[in-house]
Parts: sequence; structure tokens; C-alpha cells
Amino acid sequence: MKANPSATSPVRPSQLVEHRVITGILDGTYPPGRPLPNERKLAEIFGVARPPLRETLHRLANEGWLTIAQGKPTRVNDYWEKGGMGVLSTLAKYIDTLPAGFVIHLMEVRSRLLPIIAGLAVEQAPDEVHTFLKAAGKIDDEVSAFVDFDWQLHLYLATQSRNPIYKLILNDFSTMFETFAAAYFSRPEAREASRQYYGDLSAAIPSGRRRVETVVMDAMVQSLTLWKSLNVI
Repeated sequence: MKANPSATSPVRPSQLVEHRVITGILDGTYPPGRPLPNERKLAEIFGVARPPLRETLHRLANEGWLTIAQGKPTRVNDYWEKGGMGVLSTLAKYIDTLPAGFVIHLMEVRSRLLPIIAGLAVEQAPDEVHTFLKAAGKIDDEVSAFVDFDWQLHLYLATQSRNPIYKLILNDFSTMFETFAAAYFSRPEAREASRQYYGDLSAAIPSGRRRVETVVMDAMVQSLTLWKSLNVI
């Protein structure tokens, strides 16, 4: 879930700075192209010392959120233009302030990525994937059971693809997935569609990679349609 500086557990200064800067960027307090207040002012506003403030600002600059140049004001970037995977990882912490359309864009990417991952996994380890999918028939008709199985399937396919980069990409979105998947699987028709998908995927394995990729793509398109009907984000 989103980082929350008001939570009862202690919050490190770096967490507080990240939260205030990122939510400020996402809600328009610090718009792209505009300078942030100087370090002294920000330290006063956030109630933190300047060393952790400076360290956090430089980390966010490395991710693409900010541009820091010696002797010049720190400027807010258009993170869609300047950001990389670090931006996506940080966005995963701020579910409640995601930009409009973000979830749909993310699911569209997923619909292109997962067929490739599944195809590679089946090409590399068809018997192992088939064995894993046998557990799908025993999933309880509960939201949490589907959230857990679906995520573990994602990770397992990424592992069996033999390309560790796919696993790294998915790991960045574990918190975001948990939140979105709970909303998605709260719909009975989503659970039924996924149960059908797991069966179709298992049945497609003997036909090879191309058939598997088609099955996964069809399922991703269906899930995107169902998600849009939720009108959550």
C-alpha cells in the first residue's frame, strides 16, 4: 500500500522526504518544469535535517523525478519523459495518488509482457509449468486465494523463463499487484475467468509456445476489459 508518514510505526526522515516530494509531484504541488524550494526551505517544511533531505533528493534525481545541477535550483522533471524503472518502483508505493490512466497503461503492458514470459517458460520447462497449474483446480473461491495463486503463477513463469530480468520487473510491482488484484478478484466473473484461463493455459502446453502465448494474450485482453468495468482507478 502507499507509504504513509502518519502511520504509527516510526518513519525515517528519508521516507518522509520521499513521501512529501512524490505525492507533491503526483498531486501537482510540484509541477514538472518548476523548481523545488531550496534545501533549507524544504528541510523546514518537512521538519528534517538537510543531510537525509539531500540524500533522498539525489536518489529521486537518479530515478528521474528531479534534475539537480550545482548552483541551480532543483527542478521537477516530467517523469514520463525522464524516468525509468526506478520511477515505476516508487510509484508502486503510492496507490492512492497514481496519475489518471496509469493502471490501464500498466495492464496493457502486462498484456504484452506475460504472453512472452509464459511462452518462454513453457519452452524451457513445460512439465514443471503443467505441474504448477494442477494446483489451480484446488483454489478456494476466495479473493485472497486467487490473489495469491495468480501472483505466484506470474513469478513462477518468470522464473521458468530463465530470464531473471522478468522476475526483477515483476518484483517491483508486488505491492501494487496485491492492491489491484484484490479489487479485480472481488468480482465473481473475474475469478471464474481466471479459473478458465488456468485450465486453458494448462491444456495449451502440449501445443507449444505459440499456442500458449495466444491463450495468455486472450486472457489478458479479457482481464483488461473486466478491469475497465470496475471503474476503480
